[in-house]
Amino acid sequence: MSLCGLRYILRDVNSLVDLQMAEHGPDARVVTVTGEVDALTAPQLADFLTTQLAVARLVVVNLDGVRFLASTGLRVLLEVDEIATQQDRHLRLVCNSPTANLSLETTGLREHFTFADTVPDALNRSL
Repeated sequence: MSLCGLRYILRDVNSLVDLQMAEHGPDARVVTVTGEVDALTAPQLADFLTTQLAVARLVVVNLDGVRFLASTGLRVLLEVDEIATQQDRHLRLVCNSPTANLSLETTGLREHFTFADTVPDALNRSL
């Protein structure tokens, strides 16, 4: 699947997280998270995801490049998922990162999200 539109990158030299967004058609965004999501970087993630939910019905969050996912990052994902539900939008996670999966599994939060194996799978599932 080819990318449509623009690609945005939020990168802070002092930050431990890299957030990239790619548009997929008029109503879907893919946010790729790379690095560490902790108390310092979770607010960036929250702002970035809520901004994408404001303009797209479907936001796919690719966590494959996450090396650390702290409780604050998990809380952000839960809050953004709740916002999506309240606004009749969809948040889907792609998570093949052993570290992020461990955080989701040990906290019992995995069952609260909609997952796909790959980004194309997440984009191709009907809303």
